[in-house]
Amino acid sequence: MGPVPALHEPLKKILGGSTAKVMAEHLDLHTAGDLLHHYPRRYAERGELTRLADLPLDEHVTVVAQVAKAAMKTFNHGKGVRLEVVVTDGSGSLTLVFFGRGAYAREKELIPGRRGMFAGKVSVFNRTRQLLHPDYELLDRDSGADAAEAFAGRLLPIYPACKQFQSWKLTKAVDTLLDLFEAEQWQGLTDPLPPSLRDGRGLAELPDAFRKVHRPRTKADIEDARARLKWDEAFVLQVALARRRHADSQLPAVARKPVAGGILDAFDAKLPFTLTEGQRTVSAEIFDDLATEHPMHRLLQGEVGSGKTMVALRAMLGVVDAGGQAAMLAPTEVLAQQHHRSVVEMMGELAEGGMLGGAEHGTKVVLLTGSMGVAARRQALLDLVTGEAGIVIGTHALIEDKVQFHDLGLVVVDEQHRFGVEQRDALRSKGKQPPHLLVMTATPIPRTVAMTVFGDLETSVLDQLPAGRSPIATHVVPAKDKPHFLARTWERVREEIEGGHQAYVVCPRIGDDLGEENGTKPGAKGRSGSSKSDPEKAAAEADAERRPPLAVVDVTEQLTKGPLKGLRVEVLHGRMQPEAKDDVMRRFAAGEVDVLVATTVIEVGVNVPNSTVMVIMDADRFGVSQLHQLRGRVGRGSAPGLCLLVTDAPEASPARARLAAVAGTLDGFELSRIDLEQRREGDVLGQAQSGVRSSLRMLTVIDDEEVIAAAREEAAAVVAADPELAGLPDLRTALDALLDEEREQYLDKG
Repeated sequence: MGPVPALHEPLKKILGGSTAKVMAEHLDLHTAGDLLHHYPRRYAERGELTRLADLPLDEHVTVVAQVAKAAMKTFNHGKGVRLEVVVTDGSGSLTLVFFGRGAYAREKELIPGRRGMFAGKVSVFNRTRQLLHPDYELLDRDSGADAAEAFAGRLLPIYPACKQFQSWKLTKAVDTLLDLFEAEQWQGLTDPLPPSLRDGRGLAELPDAFRKVHRPRTKADIEDARARLKWDEAFVLQVALARRRHADSQLPAVARKPVAGGILDAFDAKLPFTLTEGQRTVSAEIFDDLATEHPMHRLLQGEVGSGKTMVALRAMLGVVDAGGQAAMLAPTEVLAQQHHRSVVEMMGELAEGGMLGGAEHGTKVVLLTGSMGVAARRQALLDLVTGEAGIVIGTHALIEDKVQFHDLGLVVVDEQHRFGVEQRDALRSKGKQPPHLLVMTATPIPRTVAMTVFGDLETSVLDQLPAGRSPIATHVVPAKDKPHFLARTWERVREEIEGGHQAYVVCPRIGDDLGEENGTKPGAKGRSGSSKSDPEKAAAEADAERRPPLAVVDVTEQLTKGPLKGLRVEVLHGRMQPEAKDDVMRRFAAGEVDVLVATTVIEVGVNVPNSTVMVIMDADRFGVSQLHQLRGRVGRGSAPGLCLLVTDAPEASPARARLAAVAGTLDGFELSRIDLEQRREGDVLGQAQSGVRSSLRMLTVIDDEEVIAAAREEAAAVVAADPELAGLPDLRTALDALLDEEREQYLDKG
């Protein structure tokens, strides 16, 4: 064993135990490499100050500002004192508050005219933004002219920091580290980019990029460094994906060519409508893939209601014709049951293979979920192993060891972002040879995210709605500003029901005593409704002291006693027993229920063409793409759909802007772009695939489309020429580091 490579060196050895411990516990930084890659969030110039006007609430911030005024105040009849210091930066002001004994000491230092860096958590008191007992470092302390000079000329890096370890402490730690690397002339630093690529694209050398990102002299330095470090991330990630694609393309698979006069032809013959142009094109792509002797890996993106299920079902029937079996995996039991129901309905007697009255080339369609009874489960497993069942639809229960197939030819996965790579691998091992794979998602994924997150899949997009689908009108209902709009909302619901239609009312929560679903936990803050678990919603909930999100249980009670009195109103949420859920859905579908008050369990897969109106309560507490998914549940029949977004958010708020965006367009791809711009990067990837997120620190998937596309091409070329990367040892090292991290993340998830 040679010396530990520089980047793997533990921080304990470089910075000492106590510092390293705080950094490990609070910032998840453990090695020299972690710290080098902990890039500044932004840079403050000595002369320029952070825009105080833009400070986010409830976040830990570091600001550079100047003291404008300071005053000692007494309270509690003169028993208590507090120091209030107003600092300003030209764009706005911020109050720093210190209580008790500490107030006197600070009064001597924080005098008007002094400048400093102040760090703390932003809160609001009496409508003014403040930092309570912030840490600070004065920038113009009399610490010798040299220090002041060094400070004055520099761009100050502001790092993502925390209460226990402020940004300026990180600056000092990074300085120590850089000095060490400089002294050793950056030995042991591996550079993942092949030199030809680096020179060809005019990218900075790696040591240079680290110097410039942490100690920039000019803004151009920062640009150079970012350009280089973005390439590293994009390229290593794309090489990982290219290798996965390459390895997949080497696997053998059984070619499944459709047979004339089989179940697919019989199915097509009895379709009551013609397929759309898009459905035909995508079907052709899929059938081409199925006919090859390498496994298909295709991502099928399509709006809610664009007919993805139809395309998938035809592919499954084609495989059954060719002598194989097809499995469809859904993320939840409710969805698996719905898919099963709709597939059986679409197929009619073709789904009754082997039964009396079944069509001659029919096949059995079985359902397999975790909560099935023993007898039903035993029969389903038997049908799979004998090949009696050509199609099986189920949840992750399908991946269990006990499940054996006769000849698994195709796996269709619904909603990939809830389904990791290792589950795909587990399913693959079920076939005698790896089965073909079709992944469906109704979440429109912008091209760049598709290239990073689903980079190992080919993509097909269904972007037109089937004939007979009606447009959906969406309106924002500002309940607080205009209460009469809310009253009108319930009148509209009544009108639709009197016209023979049905309605959904969606709420963010189930109800107090029943626990929560979809990430809106009341949490330790009691009922302020702040949700950290879903970044989409966290953005919507910056307003700290809001009433709790509306709950299904309460809303139902108010509606049945008030505006919807006399109508048949039922409740649906995730904590109900599967049988109860099914019963409610069945009765709603049969038209025995007028109004369904539900949580987002209805987001995916519920198909009731007779429902024409949806009212979403507290709509600002849902993410943009989630609202779009929900809205797709109405207007599925011939009558036009109406979606009303009820909100208390004030007119000028970002929340209202998001709702206006949803009301303004029915194009899911456009909305997903808006959604991504408004959310933070990692959330998109974090929801989609764990490993990717940890590796992206500089790259932003939305803005860096060119880098990602170029890196994908370069990566494909490198892997095609040298699949094992034998000639690029540094790239291999970087790749192993990325994959280790990814693997760990998956195991954590597993």
